Amino acid sequence: MGRITESARQIGSYWRTFVGDLMGDTHYRRYVEHQLRTHPGEPVLSERDYWRMRHAAAEANPGARCC
Repeated sequence: MGRITESARQIGSYWRTFVGDLMGDTHYRRYVEHQLRTHPGEPVLSERDYWRMRHAAAEANPGARCC
């Protein structure tokens, strides 16, 4: 029974990570990590400003969006 429970937990964890990545939950964290790694000493946008920038860029450059 323990192996089944552990497997179910792992599947749930992978699923949450996948859905979170798909929905953008990790975008800001990855942006901050990138900024700190590749542009040390430069200011990092607040999460609110980051999402404003992302949405403005998407509106200015719709690309291959369906809608």
